[in-house]
Amino acid sequence: MIVVHASVPIDPDRREEALERVRDLAERTRAEDGVIDYAATTDLSDPNVVRFFEQYEDEAALDAHQRTDHYREWAEALPEFLDGGVEDLDVTQFAVDEAFDPNASAAD
Repeated sequence: MIVVHASVPIDPDRREEALERVRDLAERTRAEDGVIDYAATTDLSDPNVVRFFEQYEDEAALDAHQRTDHYREWAEALPEFLDGGVEDLDVTQFAVDEAFDPNASAAD
């Protein structure tokens, strides 16, 4: 499984338009093959930061996502919505060999 976390600072003057694009991106991405979970939310301490939490079955699913029209449209429009530059994006990606449930009891 591939997990991605991205933190995107949004220009407050473009916030509503940016959030509408985020909603569309998230909805369309959740319908893709190989997407386990895809969530986008605003930060509680800074409503102008959007955090993406993404899970893909494998690297191929992530690659396929990044080739979709809706992702490319988002990526092309992103600089317009940023509060700062692309260098202010914080993206972390890692592979998970085995998922676990931290809420499961040790006796299970």
